[in-house]
Amino acid sequence: MAIVDMRKLLVYATKNHRKAVLEFLQEIGAMEIDALDSKDLDYEIPFEKMDTSGERVRFQKIADEMDYVINLLSKYDTEKKPLLNLESKQIPISEFRDIEKNRRKIYSKVKDVLELERQIMESKATINRKEIKIATLSPWSKLDIPLNSEKTKATKIFIGTFPELLNNEKLFEYATEGLQDPIPVTAEILYCENQITNVCVIATNRVADQVEENMRSHGYSKLPFLSHRVPIKAIEKRENDIKIEKQKIKEAEEKMATYAQYISQFKIASDYFRTRSEKYRVLGTLPQSNKVFFIQGWVEAAQAESIAKILEERFDAVVEIERDDEAAPIKLKNNHFSEASEGVLESYGLPTHGRVDPTVVMSIFYVFFFGMMLSDAGYGLVMSIVCGIVLLKFKRIESGLNKMLRLFFWCGLSTTFWGFMYGGFFGDAIDVIAHTFFGVPETTQVLKPIWFAPLENPMRLLIYCMLFGLIHLYAGLAMKGYEYLKNKDIVGFISDIVSWYMFITGLVLMLVPSSIFASIAGKQIVFSPALVTLSKVLAIGGVVIILLMSGRANKNWGLRIALGAYDIYGVTGWLSDVLSYSRLLALGLATGVIANVINMMASMNGKSVVGVIIFIVVFILGHTLNILINLLGAYVHTNRLQYVEFFGKFYDGGGRAFKPFKTINRYIEIKED
Repeated sequence: MAIVDMRKLLVYATKNHRKAVLEFLQEIGAMEIDALDSKDLDYEIPFEKMDTSGERVRFQKIADEMDYVINLLSKYDTEKKPLLNLESKQIPISEFRDIEKNRRKIYSKVKDVLELERQIMESKATINRKEIKIATLSPWSKLDIPLNSEKTKATKIFIGTFPELLNNEKLFEYATEGLQDPIPVTAEILYCENQITNVCVIATNRVADQVEENMRSHGYSKLPFLSHRVPIKAIEKRENDIKIEKQKIKEAEEKMATYAQYISQFKIASDYFRTRSEKYRVLGTLPQSNKVFFIQGWVEAAQAESIAKILEERFDAVVEIERDDEAAPIKLKNNHFSEASEGVLESYGLPTHGRVDPTVVMSIFYVFFFGMMLSDAGYGLVMSIVCGIVLLKFKRIESGLNKMLRLFFWCGLSTTFWGFMYGGFFGDAIDVIAHTFFGVPETTQVLKPIWFAPLENPMRLLIYCMLFGLIHLYAGLAMKGYEYLKNKDIVGFISDIVSWYMFITGLVLMLVPSSIFASIAGKQIVFSPALVTLSKVLAIGGVVIILLMSGRANKNWGLRIALGAYDIYGVTGWLSDVLSYSRLLALGLATGVIANVINMMASMNGKSVVGVIIFIVVFILGHTLNILINLLGAYVHTNRLQYVEFFGKFYDGGGRAFKPFKTINRYIEIKED
């Protein structure tokens, strides 16, 4: 429950050490470098910045090309891979140095693969064009003369289309309208489909003009493309061209497959060039003169002295260490359990220096409420077992994913706990299986709840949900109070914290023995006269303090009391916040009801062989879908309870995450020899 203390390092070094200093800082990955404007430096030496955008973009482009080639060659990679691989490959630094030394040769192989892919794409484009042409020529395949034929010595040839479906008699009628016997015209339909008719009409020169005019009056249009080949010959040529292109593709793919053996080298080289791109990005932010350069950045306070010492001894640098909490980035440090919830907090916003880190308190309530919402022991065990196996199998998993899996592992344990408390194990699966397949009487309940069954007494659970919600809100108010005490603001602590504890607690104690609460709880609770009096004293005392002290920043007592009265109206917000915790009941009931329905549907065919098979299939599919849907619901609504209700009482975020300058390893992890 802490924010890591940060220190600002100001590093001055000679320009001949610039490359070595940057490589050292990038290798240790412990310093966030500020992008300073050279004008901000109060020195007589003219500091300027290099334009490194060209090199940065070039190295990033090479890394992107390698990523593309790695993905391209993956289908040819015959190396056996695990079904699930969440770890970067570990390599000795000597192997990395060897790849660094031969990076140009490796990049030439990448260019070879890209050229082969270009050839494949060109061949595929050619095939596509040829296939389109074949599709265009196929309707004319019955024609035994070239498509560009227009006339012979004694005749004219009309090759074209009509925008309707015709038969031979209708075509001949269209072409010969107004002609006298004998009619020197032949007409043939070549193709009919989709309201288009392809035709070939031949007429003697004497009547050719009349024939053409007749056909045009019925929508005839000339063939829009020409070919000096007979259609079937043109089709055969293009089919042969396609065979040639397919052979080219096959040869190129076979050659490309031989490069799959270099995938591991491409991955290492890709990370190398990506890291170099990042180095040049940072280099472009450094103020430099002809002989010296300047770096300003942030490191953890515990590492500041050791890093400064190395920079001074190894690179003859001058290092100053300063403290500036207002501008420092934020890095959280929590115990192993609470660390898993840091991603939830980061999604909302990091705290600023001097403020409280709510991760520890939030993590406890987060896991607690998540389990109440999912609330099925079977689902919880599945979650914890799956997450536990992944965490044990993949030790070097990426930090963010590691935290998320750990969070769901703990949420799974909480879900298991609440499932047994409510008597839910894949819904009522234990009872259904016992009654359906083992002859246990329907009146016998095999798995009994340790606490009580929410489906049988939902109002009782609703009361507990609101009680847990009130405790959660009180914890949020306590966090705010802690900040007041940390800043030694006793008046603020009493005015803004103690007063609300008194007011809300008094109202709750007044509500419990009321008829309204009795109608919800199903029984009347009676307090002693002393406790009744205490509740009224607490409520009135809290109201008075809020009324008089909430607007204490104003000296005008009229305005002060008006502001206090307005703050008292905020009790309605407390009411809505407490009611929000009814979602713990709603989601818990939803999980149980849907699970029970799935079990009922699965067991409808009895204990026959077919019934057993149907039960297994429906059980697996149904509960898989149910756990996924309700897992998402529990995650979303648990986050909401933290972000809106809990954080709303004290937290506003605003911190900037600590992002150290480091190597960017997408595929590999370097280990020292």
